[in-house]
Amino acid sequence: MAPGSYIKIADEYKSFTLDHFCVPKHYEEDLEDIMIPWGLIQDRIERLARDIFQSVKDQPLTAVCILKGGYRFFTDLLDKLTALNRAHGHVSVPITIDFIRLKSYENDASSGEIRIVGGDSLSSIAGRNILVVEDIIDTGRTMIKLLELLAEHKPASVKVASLLVKRRAGQGVTFRPDYCGFEIPDKFVVGYALDYNEYFRDLNHICVINNAGKEKYRQTATK
Repeated sequence: MAPGSYIKIADEYKSFTLDHFCVPKHYEEDLEDIMIPWGLIQDRIERLARDIFQSVKDQPLTAVCILKGGYRFFTDLLDKLTALNRAHGHVSVPITIDFIRLKSYENDASSGEIRIVGGDSLSSIAGRNILVVEDIIDTGRTMIKLLELLAEHKPASVKVASLLVKRRAGQGVTFRPDYCGFEIPDKFVVGYALDYNEYFRDLNHICVINNAGKEKYRQTATK
């Protein structure tokens, strides 16, 4: 990915407070701040869709959504790609979709293991141009292992679009996707379908969960 083709949020970023935007009442005590408002997310996805469209042009594309966290990014990205198909009469991208669910997190830490839960057989990707759509790349281990699994089924090409890439403290970015929305600091974020033990998926903005929120929903998840 070329330098400058993502938005870098600094470690000492100026956050938005919860009273700047609308946040569900049931999450107000669980969040530290708003890192990326919903409107900014949408504008950035619109540009990512244009970049993907211009790169693929009229080549057939299979977009693979990584569930569950990637479903909102995937839906909004596909909506904007199909809008470009409608607007550009001389060029359009034939798009098919597929879904896969991975499991790699326990509470707020990556387990280092990747489990495929449900989804169609990966054999269906043989010979196709694949766009893997992910919500966030953290350690990079999960994505690297997934790409190894996909390669075994001989797709024509594989590219990765991730809304977020986390900059790990002392390590920087461990995996850089082909298309990236935002590079973020080493904080645990929730919202826009990113969860903490299945909570916060119904939050529009991307926010930093606080320690009270982690404790609250860790206890709920282990009852």
